[in-house]
Amino acid sequence: MAFPQTRMRRLRATPGLRDLVRETELRAGQLILPLFVSDTASTQPGGREPIATMPGVQRLSVDAAVEEAREAAALGVAGVMLFGVPAQKDEQGSGAWDEQGAVQLATRAIKQAVPELLVLTDVCLCEYTAHGHCGVLRDDGSVDNDASLQLLARTAVSHAAAGADMVAPSDMMDGRVAAIRAELDGDGFAETPILAYSAKFASAFYGPFREAAGSTPAFGDRRSYQMDYANGREAVREALLDWQEGADMVMVKPALAYGDVIAQVRRATRLPVAAYNVSGEYAMVKAAAAAGYIDERAAVLEILTSLRRAGADTIVTYHAKDAAQWLAHQT
Repeated sequence: MAFPQTRMRRLRATPGLRDLVRETELRAGQLILPLFVSDTASTQPGGREPIATMPGVQRLSVDAAVEEAREAAALGVAGVMLFGVPAQKDEQGSGAWDEQGAVQLATRAIKQAVPELLVLTDVCLCEYTAHGHCGVLRDDGSVDNDASLQLLARTAVSHAAAGADMVAPSDMMDGRVAAIRAELDGDGFAETPILAYSAKFASAFYGPFREAAGSTPAFGDRRSYQMDYANGREAVREALLDWQEGADMVMVKPALAYGDVIAQVRRATRLPVAAYNVSGEYAMVKAAAAAGYIDERAAVLEILTSLRRAGADTIVTYHAKDAAQWLAHQT
């Protein structure tokens, strides 16, 4: 029936009514906090090195990463995702699978200190290669997809051996999920799940992350392996292929401008879907809030809820601790 019999405002009149009919729930237990673990941060005060482009985020020593993990767990955040920032890099990215690497050391320490907190690890070579690309290079400077697979699989196994609850390949090499699944299974880690960065777009929103991780390519760009941001159907194909190769979860990255892609992947797969609320999205909110243009709390909760509404089961976000606190004190 039309107005006046139907009045949509009736169910918006009070907080109790609005809560009663709210369609989308946002909880701290749906959030994952990314952490940058650095080989050199231990030389900084408190083991923390501020990242200029990401206010409130630091490169962390292993001890400082454990502190962050404890705080996240106390707030009800589901887990942390670890990114390594090595002191030394080479052409192969060999630090990625070093048993004494920052990610491996931090994984062991966090799982010992906060065993109930999930530890996810980013599996890629870009933070570890001297050239900053996500795989090894051919003589002509192009990324060699197939030669990179074994190195990525070796990295995933090293993370699982350190105690990671889930490994998350972000490199966008074709076939890497199958290669990682086979290597994990062959090395006794058949129970370790894979969260595939299935639809990772070549995006302008990664700038602050690359500064934080020191992973800007020394030449060229990543458009030959990361996705064209104009393509939605291709993202669904990527997610379906990763599902077929053995992924347990799939991810869309970035998040804020990709709600339509999250929704398409949600409809097309039966897998849990994650969205990565990336560094540039975080930095924009922080800058606008610092300038007084927006209410940071209101904007963050609206953004995260919109990603849940689009279909994300899990959200990787640098806002995780703040959001968890705000959610705990909502009235």
